[in-house]
Amino acid sequence: MTKSTKQPGSAVPSRRLSRLWHLGRATTDLAAGVGVKGMYELARSRNSGEPARIQLSPEHTRRFTERLARMRGAVMKMGQLMSMEGSDIFTPEAAEIMSALRERAEPMPMSQLSQVLEREYGADWDKRFSRFEFKPIAAASIGQVHRAETRDGRRLALKIQFPGVRDSIDSDIDNLALLGQTFGMAPKGIDIKPFLEEARRQLHREADYDAEAEALERYRARLGDDPDFLVPAVHRDLTTRNVLAMDFVDGVPVDRLAGADYRRAARDRAATALMRLTLRELFEFGLVQTDPNFGNYLYDADSGRIALLDFGATHGVAPEHVAAFRRLALATIDGDRDGMREASVALGYMGADDPAEHIGTMLDLLQLASEPLSTDDHYDFGTSDLFERVYRQGRELFRSGAFSTAPAPETMFLHRKFMGSFMLSRRLRARVDLAAMVEAVIRPPAPAAAAA
Repeated sequence: MTKSTKQPGSAVPSRRLSRLWHLGRATTDLAAGVGVKGMYELARSRNSGEPARIQLSPEHTRRFTERLARMRGAVMKMGQLMSMEGSDIFTPEAAEIMSALRERAEPMPMSQLSQVLEREYGADWDKRFSRFEFKPIAAASIGQVHRAETRDGRRLALKIQFPGVRDSIDSDIDNLALLGQTFGMAPKGIDIKPFLEEARRQLHREADYDAEAEALERYRARLGDDPDFLVPAVHRDLTTRNVLAMDFVDGVPVDRLAGADYRRAARDRAATALMRLTLRELFEFGLVQTDPNFGNYLYDADSGRIALLDFGATHGVAPEHVAAFRRLALATIDGDRDGMREASVALGYMGADDPAEHIGTMLDLLQLASEPLSTDDHYDFGTSDLFERVYRQGRELFRSGAFSTAPAPETMFLHRKFMGSFMLSRRLRARVDLAAMVEAVIRPPAPAAAAA
């Protein structure tokens, strides 16, 4: 079997006390970077409801992210979300450094990798492969990916879970909750416990590769023979709860299309295809891949197809939620505020007995968010500031405590996917005819005329 040279790496801390120590060191780096002035700003933000602006130095940010990258697991996953959605908290410089968490984790050393492979495949695991590249081609919060070729010629990507990650999820979430309380990351009056519990459930799902293999196969069946997309096949004989074996696919992360080497037509086509896929996932498949990490979409310039990766965060959507989202979308397009209100109550966005002025404000926000559907031509995401406008108004609305209900935590993954699709289109500076696309996907077809 062909092997690569030994790569650097650090062992994944798997014991609870060890992970608590690492998180404590990360917290110390963060606190040192925030300083007295920053702690005062966080306290002011918590009491006033206004957003904090942390002037975290590049050096302290780098230390913080490196510590999370060594820990992997739940803490790194939450750091990735902060790097994608934390522009309201961190300075642009700090946010740029934090974005490294979306790209990579620190790989585990070869000795630890070999122990995992021996535990999963047996002492003679190497006899299954004619080639195994010990240097990972990717490493993320839950595991790392290696190229391999079996003796019967199959080219594979093996996603190998970091040891101890699954067992550390609960303690990591508990420690993160304590960290959030210490730094006052949650707005005053907002209970983040239900959302942390949903994050806990999500991470346990992502750490079960048998479950991910099943989700990948269900999604692949629903997608069918789509000319725009490719979903790798699962190889069951080499898949375990801790190793997921898939077809190896070529490509570059789709956000690379934003570079000067690619034409606008390619950016528009990719963004349009992914927007359409997002709508189909909800309204046709009832099965949504909810991780908006740009690295989960690989673009193949030769074929123009996009390979879809990482189905650990795949959720089925309850039919009643699909129906409610459909009613909300159609009512918003048609300017039917009574229909919008009915669907919003069903989704938990407002209570049936909330004050009229609060309901009106919420409906105004929903209509603002539908701006891309109000144009007769392609919407230019590259010049749009819609995200900032909706974010500001939405933050003020929900921090006001005006509503008696909140969306169920299990629906939050859908909002994450919608936002990810919007942000990718903006990253690509794409123009998308979203209005026509939504009409085609969610508008029920008119009944055929009766034959004469």
